[in-house]
Amino acid sequence: MKGLEFVFLAAGSVLGAFLRYKVTESPLLFNTLPLNVLIVNILGAFILGAFIVLSQHWQIDGRYSLFAAVGFCGSLTTMSSFALDSTNLLENHHYGTLAINLLANVGLSIAALIGGKSLMSAVVNN
Repeated sequence: MKGLEFVFLAAGSVLGAFLRYKVTESPLLFNTLPLNVLIVNILGAFILGAFIVLSQHWQIDGRYSLFAAVGFCGSLTTMSSFALDSTNLLENHHYGTLAINLLANVGLSIAALIGGKSLMSAVVNN
């Protein structure tokens, strides 16, 4: 990795981590369902989906992929916090909420990525 590529990766990572911190600093619960992690995972997936289409359409330089896809979206979304929240729900015997958390994080993140791609495809093709 060249120096400038590292700068792009680091800048995206810092911005993504900062945004995740701001969204998750105050616990947001719906009953016992942790929403903060769900929000950042859906948001990150949507942004990634939109970026994929834009980068292909505009033939964006790979350094911007390091910034947006790997750095920003990679540090905005969080598998480890999702795993921790899910484990806490399991240990506290909140099985229904655990199922909702699993389905919501995985399903809605995939839907958000598809939605981001679809929206950007509609924008760039018109």
